[in-house]
Amino acid sequence: MELLVAEHVEKNYSGYRALDDVSVTASEGRILGLLGPNGAGKTTLIRIINRITAPDKGTVLFCGEPLAQKHVSQIGYLPEERGLYKKMKVGEQAMYLARLKGLTKGDAERRLRQWFERFEIMGWWNKKVEELSKGMQQKVQFIVTVLHEPKLLIFDEPFSGFDPINANLLKQEILRLKAEGATVLFSTHNMASVEEICDDITLVNKSRVVLSGNVREIRESYRKNIFDIRCRKHGEALTFSPEMEIVSQTADGDTTDLRVRVGDTTSNELLRQLIGQADVLSFQEVLPSMSDIFIEAVTANNQQC
Repeated sequence: MELLVAEHVEKNYSGYRALDDVSVTASEGRILGLLGPNGAGKTTLIRIINRITAPDKGTVLFCGEPLAQKHVSQIGYLPEERGLYKKMKVGEQAMYLARLKGLTKGDAERRLRQWFERFEIMGWWNKKVEELSKGMQQKVQFIVTVLHEPKLLIFDEPFSGFDPINANLLKQEILRLKAEGATVLFSTHNMASVEEICDDITLVNKSRVVLSGNVREIRESYRKNIFDIRCRKHGEALTFSPEMEIVSQTADGDTTDLRVRVGDTTSNELLRQLIGQADVLSFQEVLPSMSDIFIEAVTANNQQC
């Protein structure tokens, strides 16, 4: 089921079009990566979904209804710009923000203590926010974002400022929340994270959607018919038919690593030709990374503009 649907959204600021006929769909229990270069329009779309601003044209539906103020309580938003009151104690501030989200004092404290213990920051409850590192402050904001168990979670560059261990901790929590039924809108420049956690993506460039769909299907659609092979050669040199191109070849002892582009022929034919010349140790197709696809799609769109 589609939790959030934005259709033909347009937004203008003093003659500048920030969003131009943008349509985005976030399905229940899935993670949607919202991608694009700086200034592409991602933040404007997020602000519209949070009702911080309104579209000039188009519609936004939440659970099949026109997006309204009543839906804001069902959205959790972690912006890229962090904002905690430096002089307040961590627990005091977390309680304050939790109460703003409609939790009773008892529920807020119970849930906060569970999350603080999970993130191993219970010892910071009575510390002032200014005593916390950037990453520690971000943990607190993440907790407050998800505390009221909203249907839609919006994370804008959530791993910024985290070391690899804590970034992985946050990643696992996002996947756990998804498994429990949350829908996630994930805005980032980190393409490795997209491949690891996103089910679907929407790529925005120069205010328009240029690519949208399932991550696996998109990667397959950008395939270049390139294969990585590890083998032990029978003779001195490997030769293939003209439609096959050896992109790279390196040797390590009696083992050779090859990257071959097959052109119009099939992988089965490549393997057939290879078996006659070498013992094949591994053979796999190289699918383009999301980083490669991002660059290719944005570059092609810029050339068309």
